[in-house]
Amino acid sequence: MVDQLEEYRRRRDARRTPEPIPATAGEKTTGNRFVIQQHHARSLHWDVRLEHDGVLASFAVPRGLPRDRARNNLAKRTEDHPLEYLDFAGEIPAGEYGGGRMTIHDRGTYELDKWRDDEISVTFHGGRTSGRYVFFQTDDANWMVRRMDPAEPGWQTMPEAVEPMLATAAAGLPPDDEDWGYELSWAGRRTLAYVSGGRVRLTDADGADVTSWYPELRPLGAALAPTEAVLDGEIVAFDGATVSADRLALRREPRDSGAARRAVERTPIHFLVYDLLWLEGHSTVEFLRYAQRRELLEGLNLTGANWQTPPYFPGGGEFALEAAAAQGLGGVVAKRMDSPYLPGRRSRLWMLID
Repeated sequence: MVDQLEEYRRRRDARRTPEPIPATAGEKTTGNRFVIQQHHARSLHWDVRLEHDGVLASFAVPRGLPRDRARNNLAKRTEDHPLEYLDFAGEIPAGEYGGGRMTIHDRGTYELDKWRDDEISVTFHGGRTSGRYVFFQTDDANWMVRRMDPAEPGWQTMPEAVEPMLATAAAGLPPDDEDWGYELSWAGRRTLAYVSGGRVRLTDADGADVTSWYPELRPLGAALAPTEAVLDGEIVAFDGATVSADRLALRREPRDSGAARRAVERTPIHFLVYDLLWLEGHSTVEFLRYAQRRELLEGLNLTGANWQTPPYFPGGGEFALEAAAAQGLGGVVAKRMDSPYLPGRRSRLWMLID
């Protein structure tokens, strides 16, 4: 009789890992449970496991299950896991196979539409996951997964690019101070972050991809996962306690000198996020106002070693100017609390005040 868990046990040391390691596979069953685990291993991925013939048929999906039909995602077939893994969450020790933190993202039941050696089609019924998906083999080693039915009503695919909204220069604070929110003007590099499947893609104000310039921001994708969002903000370089425009500018130039490269890369950079343009399948630029977008943004709790959501000051223009001066900044950006986001447009709904 074939031992379906032989490979699973071979890869694990029961003395070191908290994972369940039963002596034998469960009895052949007709169960239809599933679990999806978010696995912060060497690289973030999601493990999708389907109960089948007494074990859990397993796939490692680097970007998670696709949320709409616009793309196919890679799905690597891995060894069968024991049924006890339906409830497993914990820390697999570093150095062990699959070392890293594992949490339960979702679980529930599935309807089986097709199960072949090269194609598995199921309909998920979980707390966070629903819909029909097909896992299909493309060659001897590779599998992909595709969503087969429409996304939830109102779902919009994440945009490939959004042009940033721009502020208009103004001489002084607006008279209706209580209708405005104020942000410090950091004079950094305007940057949009597209976060999906635990990965982050960065573009500058002209739409150029600058992801490789800022390796410090790669962990942002994993920190926000499984949430998907488009963020608007600035990348600022700090030289000691001050903002260094020169240090930031060097990030965009070729760095032939090893010493120059190391000096630049030692300069701490921070992504200061101040707007939210798309969240979990829904655009926020047209129908939500600035105050509403800021509320949603702050709910994401974006706080990390190299990124944060700096505060803004509703109805606090004078205080914001004083705070900017105290930090040696050039001024503030005033944004009407009821302002929509107008991609690519310069508007007096946003004002740069020196």
